[in-house]
Amino acid sequence: MINSETNYMKKNGNGGETIIAEGVKVEGDFTSDGNVIIEGMVHGNVAAKGDVIVGTNAIIDADLSADNLMLSGKIKGNVRVAEKTDLAASSTLEGDLTTRVLNIVAGATVNGKIVMPNGTPTTQSDDEE
Repeated sequence: MINSETNYMKKNGNGGETIIAEGVKVEGDFTSDGNVIIEGMVHGNVAAKGDVIVGTNAIIDADLSADNLMLSGKIKGNVRVAEKTDLAASSTLEGDLTTRVLNIVAGATVNGKIVMPNGTPTTQSDDEE
């Protein structure tokens, strides 16, 4: 799964890429300045300044925030995504979701409120150049 989905992540210079492999369990709050791939279990809050991919067998029992999210596994907690959220057919979200763009594949499960702010991305005006 990791090899086919790393192209989803945006390339940025904010930080490195973190992988929580299948069979690994993280307890406590987790923060990253870059992209995160989660294939294992996380119990605690997750905050990434980059993109987050949650694998099919991954289980997150925590609130999560990221720039973009690709969910194939399970999250039990509230999720805040700055840009785009993709929910695969195997995904389960038990909590509220806030995201600008949402893509849901048939079979995905969401048990919570979905909020999609109607804001537009900020752009630099000619006066600021």
